[in-house]
Amino acid sequence: MDKIRAGCWSVLALVVAQTLSTLLSGDLAELVVVGVVLNAAAAFSTYLVLRRPDRNRWPLVAWSAGFFGWHVTGLLTLAGVATTGLDAVFTLGGDPRLSILYQAVLTTSAAFSVHFLLPRPAKR
Repeated sequence: MDKIRAGCWSVLALVVAQTLSTLLSGDLAELVVVGVVLNAAAAFSTYLVLRRPDRNRWPLVAWSAGFFGWHVTGLLTLAGVATTGLDAVFTLGGDPRLSILYQAVLTTSAAFSVHFLLPRPAKR
């Protein structure tokens, strides 16, 4: 499997995990709708790149970088390093250890997605 497809499948796994956690969170309906719509847009971008990997994949790189930033913010918030006021958004089921593990795994997944999807210079 080439790096582009690996990056796409990594983004797809990330989107599925985020969508499930959003739907099961029981947060405000507005937050759930926004989360599901953003994840659906990222899934559609993934579909487009999987369909034609030779085409522009920068939108998918941007989605992955955004997810990376979101989950890094979650890690910093849960660790008490940054005060964002979003503690309830980043906490899963009231368990701080599970929440930190979830944020760490999804941060790593997003980082690998960016790494796999970035274009490589041509070999000489």
